Order: sequence, then C-alpha cells, then structure tokens
Amino acid sequence: MATTFRPGERFAEMDGWQPKPGERGIFATLGWRRVEVAPGRAVLEWEPTIDHAFPAGDDWIVHGGMVTAILDTAMGSATWTLLDRGEVFLTADLRTEFYRPARPGRVRATGWVVQKTRRVTFAAADLHNDAGVLLASGRASQVIIDLQADPNRDRPGPARSQASSEGGLSQDPSQSGGGQGGG
Repeated sequence: MATTFRPGERFAEMDGWQPKPGERGIFATLGWRRVEVAPGRAVLEWEPTIDHAFPAGDDWIVHGGMVTAILDTAMGSATWTLLDRGEVFLTADLRTEFYRPARPGRVRATGWVVQKTRRVTFAAADLHNDAGVLLASGRASQVIIDLQADPNRDRPGPARSQASSEGGLSQDPSQSGGGQGGG
C-alpha cells in the first residue's frame, strides 16, 4: 500500500535542481539527472563509464561506492521533496545490498520515502540497468534538522571544530552519530 505524503515547501524548488552549464557539485561532476519527482519519490538516471569502474576479466564493474552514492542520492532526493524551507537532513544510517554487478551504461535509481516522522525519515531505493534488471537496493535513516532551531546554524563549517573543544559539536563520528550529508 503506497503512502501519500504532503509535499514540503522544497518540492516547489525542484525545477531549479538540475545542474546548469558550468555549475559544480555532485550532479554535475557525475552527470546524474533527475528524471522524475513526486512528493516522497525521486528517479535519477546516470550513465557510468569505465572511469567509474574497475576491470573484471574482459569487462568492467562499476565501483560499489558509486552505486551506493546514487542510491543515497535517490533516497535523499525523495526525502528533500517532503522538507520545508529551513529544514535539511543528514543520512544517519545507510545500507546497500548488491545483487548483480553494475556495468558501464545507463542505470536508473528510484528512491522513495517509506515513513516520515517529525525528526526522522526512512527511505529505500532500487537501482536497475537499462534492461530493467535489479542491480542493488538501499535503505537509509535520515535525521531531519530544523536550521532555525540549530544553535550552531550561524557558525561556518571550520568553526564547528572549535565548538567541540568548547563542549559543543564533536568532530569524532563515533561521538556524534556519524552521518554524511545525503542527497
């Protein structure tokens, strides 16, 4: 049974998310494209090359970290559609299951939100090749952060390391719960 989600304010900003010529960032660097978005759902396409792979006999296999990255971004994009302005998220837990090797050529990552609470989103994603074969699946828990309530929101990144010595934020992932910025 599909869950219906209320779109967040950020959903209206989705058109501006495609990289512009000369723009930087992971979408531009890797050539990812958002091809579909809906509240709580996002579909990305990508054409990995041998530059994203390692040799395996007479063929190439796309690196698992690259597969995980696009799954994480598909889940993060789905979550982003449900957030309001002033909210961001961090991926707190990420799991990838690999079923078949991803090879250079077009792949499609479909991410969706399974459950959303006020502070946490649980998301999933599947990666298929152009023939529709399931290559990998991912699951993530994402912590929603209200920037207006964050006491460190005005501190620039490097100043946060000073906050840890003052009893604030810790730079040690084992102390802070880890997590990468997702999506």
